Amino acid sequence: MTKILAVFGATGQQGSSVVDFVLNDPELSKQYEIRAITRRLDSEKALALQQKVRVVQGDVLDRASLEAALAGVHVVFVMTNPSFTPGGVEVEFSSAKAVADVAVEMGAEYIIFSTMPPVPERARGRFPEEVVSFDAKMKAEKYIRSLPVKSAFFAPAFFMENFQPPSYYGPQRLPDGTWALQRLNSSRSRMPLIDAVGDTGKFIGAILAQPDKYHGKTFCAAGGIYTGDEMAAIMSKATGKTIVCKQITSDEFRKALPHATDDHVKVIEALSYGEEFDYWGPDTKELVAWAAENARGRPSTLEEYLEAHPINLD
Repeated sequence: MTKILAVFGATGQQGSSVVDFVLNDPELSKQYEIRAITRRLDSEKALALQQKVRVVQGDVLDRASLEAALAGVHVVFVMTNPSFTPGGVEVEFSSAKAVADVAVEMGAEYIIFSTMPPVPERARGRFPEEVVSFDAKMKAEKYIRSLPVKSAFFAPAFFMENFQPPSYYGPQRLPDGTWALQRLNSSRSRMPLIDAVGDTGKFIGAILAQPDKYHGKTFCAAGGIYTGDEMAAIMSKATGKTIVCKQITSDEFRKALPHATDDHVKVIEALSYGEEFDYWGPDTKELVAWAAENARGRPSTLEEYLEAHPINLD
């Protein structure tokens, strides 16, 4: 019997990766019928997606639309967008809770939630009391684990897509004509990276293929763990430019993001906890290795991502 897989955020990076992976997997494509859920059926991406799968309207602020979208669904992939507004943690948590509650009430058998690691309690003194979207997603994960439904969790690393211009995360030209990756952390600090569009489906696909095996598990998903210096060296080779990793202060970072909200900047600052505590804690290396070994396909390295998606610095 074919099961219905509902995919929230189907027009975004993670959701589109899940849709494409399932459609192209010989086994999963027979096991699952995809129902892509989006707020706007008339968006360009939604219209394009309708050529592949059934697309339905669903809005976390409209319970009736969620009930209609999740009717008869067996598995739900849930991802929520950060809310860089006052009370952003509660706004995002409420979105996840709304979907999870309706999914359970409509008889869904399984929820796969896209989560993030908690900011370590030992680091709390240096960061805001609440950190969007870390705290929102961790609160949602705990809530979903308490529900009477099986669940598994996908915790993606820092997106390689964020290096693409004009993003500030990517290489920036310096006055001397060279290029730099500017970071709050030192150049020796390590960060896990993932090709979100290319590889999210590989991890979600593993859960879909063996849901009972991965019930309660978290996939700390990455294609590799890199220091700032290693990232700069790989990008230098890929682009033919001289790129270095440069540590800057929080004030310098804020000046470089004049249009960012305070909550946005707080998220960037919170990422710096990884220098001391590692992204997923002291077992980060082992957690990434386990996720990669269990993925339904090998995740891409940064070198492979840049070969497939060149960064243009001209």
